[in-house]
Amino acid sequence: MVDAIWSDMGLRYPPAVAPLSRQARSTIARADRLSVLLSDQTPSWCLLHELAHAMTSHANGRSDGHGPLFMGIYVQLLARYLRLDRQMLISSLRNAKIEISCLTRPVFVDP
Repeated sequence: MVDAIWSDMGLRYPPAVAPLSRQARSTIARADRLSVLLSDQTPSWCLLHELAHAMTSHANGRSDGHGPLFMGIYVQLLARYLRLDRQMLISSLRNAKIEISCLTRPVFVDP
């Protein structure tokens, strides 16, 4: 699924996918530009959340965290793959005073 979404977003060289350590008790997934670690049963929204992290992280470890770039990518993924209403998501974030960059692209893609 990761490779298919990565490709569908027009990206090359997807992160490696591996199982999350069974010792992880409070984490169900983790991601950066180079890897996505998933538990046995990762919900769809969580997979998209981790892909947004991978798309807003650099290979050297720099990341947007849950900042405006991350939120912009995450909303794009939620709207595209879970078919949630993009405007409703943006309005909800703005009402909660969470910053979002609506026209963002993955950080490693040249404009």
